[in-house]
Amino acid sequence: MRSAMTRARYGVLLAPLCLAGAGPARTADPQLWVSNEVGNTITVISPRTNAVRATIAVGKRPRGLALSPDNRTVYVALGQDDAVGLIDVAKAAMTKTLAAGRDPELVVVSPDGRTLYVSNEEIAHASAIDAGSGEMRFSTPVGVEPEGIAVSPDGAKVYVTAETSNTVSVLDAKTGRVLRTIHVGENPRTVAFSPDGRQAYVTAEAGGNVTILDVATDSVLGQFPIRDGKTKPVRIAFTPDGRLAYVTEGAAGSVSVVDLTARKVIDTIPVGKRPWGIALSPDARWLYTADGRSNQVSVIDTQTRKVSATIPVGDRPNDLLYIP
Repeated sequence: MRSAMTRARYGVLLAPLCLAGAGPARTADPQLWVSNEVGNTITVISPRTNAVRATIAVGKRPRGLALSPDNRTVYVALGQDDAVGLIDVAKAAMTKTLAAGRDPELVVVSPDGRTLYVSNEEIAHASAIDAGSGEMRFSTPVGVEPEGIAVSPDGAKVYVTAETSNTVSVLDAKTGRVLRTIHVGENPRTVAFSPDGRQAYVTAEAGGNVTILDVATDSVLGQFPIRDGKTKPVRIAFTPDGRLAYVTEGAAGSVSVVDLTARKVIDTIPVGKRPWGIALSPDARWLYTADGRSNQVSVIDTQTRKVSATIPVGDRPNDLLYIP
């Protein structure tokens, strides 16, 4: 499963998509990509029509999705193939896989597009892979059950959450050396950077809270609960102006709207069962959640803060990626 895959096995099941323009590629229409963890597929949706445009067969247990800086390649973590799949956005087909260590869960891309970083949940490592050659640059032990992974906007550091250790490991992005281990809330799931890149937010599913880290010093700035602390916060999307954050709450079947200045939940939006992945349109007008137990994507009007549509997708949707 680590060698290049044929189009016959990993091809497009519905209509392919087209790209236009030079530089960072832009699709003829924006696209919303959804990884279906049990269905072993990716669903591609048109946000303009909320219609499914393509279904792409990939490897086993696709979860985390990431986009190359030029918008031409989507990377998908294939947990049961121990690999990252490379998908050509223009062709809507997986072209090859790269060995990624045991059980990769999430994947992120360095700002220059040259390196992929994955959280290897089963072996408690974080690994770096050369995006071109597939060479493993490092594989570093981190906390137990790593999941969330993010690379700092300057590309210097990688942050990895550990569900069982209740920590975030901060790694040197070039060498993989552990620079610091930070204790956060119980069962941390996601680490995500504020739009200005100065802070990292860490959701704690069992703790029911969010910890804020200072990126310059890797110190804890504070922590606040998500509602009553029992809603199981998972993933975060920020508005471009940095005023609000949206947090999926898997067990509660909802999304919390957080005022980041006040560090307080100001609204709650009911969605489907076990919302996990989240994505926000670039203009912050539309919010999307992957509702894992409902096999759907919820489309939320951020002005009314209500679900305006639901889109059936594959079995157990997990992660979302918006391609402008």
